[in-house]
Amino acid sequence: MKRAVYPGTFDPPHLGHLDIVNRAVKIFDRLVVAVARNPRKNLLFSVEDRVDMFSKMVEDIQAVEVRRFDGLLVDFMKRENLEVIVRGVRLFTDFEYELQIALNNYKLAKVETVFMMPSQDYIHISSTIVRDIASYCGCLKGLVHPYVEERLREKFGCS
Repeated sequence: MKRAVYPGTFDPPHLGHLDIVNRAVKIFDRLVVAVARNPRKNLLFSVEDRVDMFSKMVEDIQAVEVRRFDGLLVDFMKRENLEVIVRGVRLFTDFEYELQIALNNYKLAKVETVFMMPSQDYIHISSTIVRDIASYCGCLKGLVHPYVEERLREKFGCS
């Protein structure tokens, strides 16, 4: 049984993230979405809120579980018996950054990283863009799951 992890802060999770999940479950028997607490980042939502939102997005996909984690990803992977890291890359600049992390994860724990591109329908979406649009109460249709949209509208006081 091949088990993979899809790590990130997912602040907030969006349809590009869900697209990567849907692609990854075609390759792996089990996928753990690992939501990072990451206290060094100025995050909009708590880790519990991000786990809740991502869980709602994938509630109909049996091969996926959503968990929080603290610390090094490779330590989480050892504890959870996970073998492969799945990372979404949209642009060449994403790849440069992700490649550095992948090389270090391999050096630390001999774990492989699989890079996946989202479909063209979602390649333009980032959590930063979603937060920016939401902060102005803009239209989030086609960017996020309806539950995530509801949570963003609550967060920014949009009606």
